[in-house]
Amino acid sequence: MPPDELAAWLRLLLTPGVGRTTARRMLAACGGAAQIWEQTHAWNGLTSSAQAQALRTVPAHFARELDAMQQWLESPAEGLAHALLPLGHAQYPPSLLHTEDPPLLLFVQGSARCMAPGRAWFPFPQALAMVGSRNPTAQGQANARAMGQALAEAGLCIVSGLAQGIDAAAHEGALRAAPQDAGTPLTIAVVGTGLDQVYPRQHTALARAIAQQGMLVSEYPLGSEPLPSHFPQRNRIISGLSQGTLVVEAALRSGSLITARMASEQGREVFAIPGSIHAPQARGCHALLRQGAKLVETAQDVLDELQGLAARLPPAPAAAPAGTDMALDSDPILNALSHDPLPLDTLMDRTGMDAAALQARLLELELEGRVERMPGGLYQRLAQT
Repeated sequence: MPPDELAAWLRLLLTPGVGRTTARRMLAACGGAAQIWEQTHAWNGLTSSAQAQALRTVPAHFARELDAMQQWLESPAEGLAHALLPLGHAQYPPSLLHTEDPPLLLFVQGSARCMAPGRAWFPFPQALAMVGSRNPTAQGQANARAMGQALAEAGLCIVSGLAQGIDAAAHEGALRAAPQDAGTPLTIAVVGTGLDQVYPRQHTALARAIAQQGMLVSEYPLGSEPLPSHFPQRNRIISGLSQGTLVVEAALRSGSLITARMASEQGREVFAIPGSIHAPQARGCHALLRQGAKLVETAQDVLDELQGLAARLPPAPAAAPAGTDMALDSDPILNALSHDPLPLDTLMDRTGMDAAALQARLLELELEGRVERMPGGLYQRLAQT
């Protein structure tokens, strides 16, 4: 990424009071991060007066943070790679583009083999989120390790949050699997801090092992502390990177149930392992099962369900040639869209495009101000187009 573009994205991310929704609206109206700072006249109507004032003020310590980011991008440890993926980047996970609140930026650290040019870094739909209690039973931890290993050996990438308890056990189990493809991540950890930190600290060795055989992902800039609000937010990324979410153990009031709810809202499968009726850590799973989650007793239960779904998914698309641009009157997506909101499935039927290619083109149209993303994963053609 050119230095000017990196500076534009980082300043947008660091400006206080400008959330993701406002930032995406500005990106769509202005055409990109760099253009936001060139088109200050366009801020009227896109931001509040307080947000506009914040945008005009360079964030504190911005130069230092930009320098740290450039050094981080250019100086990974041997065998590792560092990357910054803004919305619209070729490696930005397509599965996140179809969620209501995709991150503006993804910071990624991982195996240089998994992040090699010319291959998709994020293995959707061959990815499963595994989450659960930070204070699991011994049986729950054993189940998570066994499931993580069995599912990774079957070719699924295990996505979790590096937290204590079930998350850590799921990562550990996946790391025990023998890689079937040296370029496919065994496991991905989505964290609630900057990637220059590890939380909790006792998982430093685990984080290092994940980076060597998979990837660490965050939407938070370097130096970000483990604030309590970060962890519910990162859950939408865990579920969004995955074809389904398996809850191993969870109490009724649990962040894992937030992840399961987000997975359901994103149209992904939800699985749960039942437990003892006397164990508080099982009550969240039982609640999910009553709500329609798929009951899991063995790894094969998950594989049978996901293989059935995968058979209905289109193959991964080839990357679109750089600089591809379709004229307005010949763009099949604009022709298929009406001014009433439409779901992705309807657009796939009308255009004949697969999900990943369609989502990528919809993002381009959104950034061009031709299409608007609506709540619930719907898309609407804007009147000015």
